[in-house]
Amino acid sequence: MTTPLLVQALAALGVPALAGATALGLRGRRERARAAAGAQRLRGRIAELEERCADLERTASCDPLTGVWNYRHLQLTLDREIERARRAEHTGQADGPRPLAVLMLAISGFDAVVAEHGRGRAGAVLRDLAQRLAMEIRRADTLGRYGGEEFLVVLPDTGAEGAAQVAERLVWSVRRHLLLDWSSGPRESRPAAGNGLTAAAGIAVLPENGTHAAVLLRAADTALAAARAAGGDCWRLSARPPGESGEPRADRSEQAARTPDHGTDAERDRTEKAGSVSACVGRDPFAQPVATHTTATAAGPSDVLS
Repeated sequence: MTTPLLVQALAALGVPALAGATALGLRGRRERARAAAGAQRLRGRIAELEERCADLERTASCDPLTGVWNYRHLQLTLDREIERARRAEHTGQADGPRPLAVLMLAISGFDAVVAEHGRGRAGAVLRDLAQRLAMEIRRADTLGRYGGEEFLVVLPDTGAEGAAQVAERLVWSVRRHLLLDWSSGPRESRPAAGNGLTAAAGIAVLPENGTHAAVLLRAADTALAAARAAGGDCWRLSARPPGESGEPRADRSEQAARTPDHGTDAERDRTEKAGSVSACVGRDPFAQPVATHTTATAAGPSDVLS
């Protein structure tokens, strides 16, 4: 075969091969584009599912009325913090369990709010007050609704003195908090005698009052009953279990109320670590009854009682 005929034969055979290679290249490029688009859609779907899971977890852990943590989350948090406190003892990080305080707070006076404004607006008042209380504790602490107008605060790395300081601040905040106002006129000045609400608080401390969640809650509830029996608007420390040495409850409570905090650095720095602990921040359908609604504000220097 002569050279021109060989060249023509190779050219005739190369055209289909080149066309096939081009087609395969285009097909591969389309497949890669489709795979990339599918991966992008899959990543978007995964992100959407993760967001929904986070919303479901937050909904399952938050109280729908007040926007703070609910009873279920409080129980899980208390169990986890007790285990962490006891683990420090077993690992030799401390001579005993790390301090842990439980504070039970009960608010009184809401019957008058319900009678005057109705249950819907009273719920908005309770939500606003709960959000204010959440701003009075550290980010490491946990505040949640225990039931009705009762709240529970879990205070890691906090002894009796630090818990007493928190209780005093929360009781004062309930008494002096500016309630929501639905009037269309100018807002009235802060009443000198308070807002009509009072709070009683009971404190239990690990390990003095127990090393189990049920025991600590029972001790805090007993101290809360003592505070209520004293007329409310105060706090009480739980007594030590029978058979243990220590001061009587009344003496310990009065001493904690009179003596400034000389506990650990974590307790002395409590007032510098304010922040909301609630991840359940949502819009309250009752919080805006009229266009002139004014959100309650924290007390300023001029409003503080002398």
